[in-house]
Amino acid sequence: MVKENCGVVGIFSLDGANVIPMIIDSLRALQHRGQEAWGIAIPKKQPYKQLGLVSSAVSEFDKVTREYASSAAIGHVRYSTMGGSNLENAQPLKVKDLCVAHNGTISNVEELAGMVGGCTFTPQNVSDTLVAAKRLVSLMSENGKLGNALSILKNEMIGSFCFTFVSDDNAVYAARDPKGFRPLVIGFRKDINTYIVASESAALVAVGAQLIRDVKPGELIKISNAGLESEMFSEEKKSAHCSFEFTYFAHPSSIMEGSNIYTVRKKIGQYLARKFPIKDADIVIPVPDSARPAALGYAQELGIPFEEGLLKDRYSRKGPLRSFIEPHQSDRVEINRWIIPITPVIEGKHVVVVDDSLVRGTSSKAIIKALRRAGAKKISMVITFPPIRFPCYAGIDFPSKEELVTFFDDNKEYSEETMIEKVRQTIGADFLGYNDTKNLADAVGIEVNSMCFTCSTGDYSPLGIKPAFKSRAEIKGE
Repeated sequence: MVKENCGVVGIFSLDGANVIPMIIDSLRALQHRGQEAWGIAIPKKQPYKQLGLVSSAVSEFDKVTREYASSAAIGHVRYSTMGGSNLENAQPLKVKDLCVAHNGTISNVEELAGMVGGCTFTPQNVSDTLVAAKRLVSLMSENGKLGNALSILKNEMIGSFCFTFVSDDNAVYAARDPKGFRPLVIGFRKDINTYIVASESAALVAVGAQLIRDVKPGELIKISNAGLESEMFSEEKKSAHCSFEFTYFAHPSSIMEGSNIYTVRKKIGQYLARKFPIKDADIVIPVPDSARPAALGYAQELGIPFEEGLLKDRYSRKGPLRSFIEPHQSDRVEINRWIIPITPVIEGKHVVVVDDSLVRGTSSKAIIKALRRAGAKKISMVITFPPIRFPCYAGIDFPSKEELVTFFDDNKEYSEETMIEKVRQTIGADFLGYNDTKNLADAVGIEVNSMCFTCSTGDYSPLGIKPAFKSRAEIKGE
């Protein structure tokens, strides 16, 4: 029950080209999915891992490219889970002759650890990925092929996953969970006869590859000297694509489930304007950066001027980073402190602020205070995502109720209207409007029952669990 919305990549060159430079560039293109650590793995060698951003190790790139030269490799950028933010828990991980990188969350990791001989899970020193990898290797030893092992593991493991693997027999694999919670795509670079599997198509563009398609939910891809092979290890009929990917996580250039993320976010803003037509507003501004397309769509729909009223200071230590995926509250505060209002744009205006989500309230409170100091006459905030009232156990970092801004100390159950009013008072806005699940799904262009809205509705049936809610300290081992 942890937060593992990471980025994964796997590359195989049929021409035998060294794919390590492509792995590094792909991981840089996926940096928005994880900022804590990164790593690469090739056959018959221990993985190379580093803490921090990929770009921070630029002086090591030439050395890594030489020492890890391979035509088959996988990579990972980490947005940490149960394990602490340390190098030991960074990925990829190697178990026997298989290296694995994982994007997702395993909700029943303690139970799964009990199936692995000699593996005692504690959140302080073992990641859910390591437990899954050990169980998978055990199943492979009993059942042979990876596809057979996955078909068993998917019944034992509750949660979301996209895996990339590289084996010591020089093959790259990729697997997507049967519900399709997390995204995974496959592409091809023709000039060097090279396949690439990655969390998002933005990684394909970064290395000059063309998008072929999404990996299907329940599909296992194998890429080796024999070419690309595919098999289905599960035939689940109903999908549960993560709705948070469309509003926040994915890169705006990416194509996901057939739709461009930038276009989708702009359309979400248009639909949000129809739900909350604040026509007396003077300007519409986004919270940088992921809310920008939605704010533009909102402004265009109502004919209100769109302005860049808030800018990130990209020269501060943490200014360029994404606050939501930072592991510690102090780091989130530090990032939001460097979102700076442009006073001449704000002063004396009724400002509509468009944001992608309202989870802990850290960003919203800081931004509204800054806008007040800049002289805003009135502040209306509209949120592209519905109210988040329940923990996510499918890969997004809010695994406990008490850290949510919608959670109140009296533990009472409030109507949605009362809850929204209490949140409005907490963040200090004059008006607060949330999107709803159907409006968001309609804008995305996916049926509402084919998307996961568990964090808003509290319906955990897509994961097949009835969770026992725990505190963050219990979950993270803090």
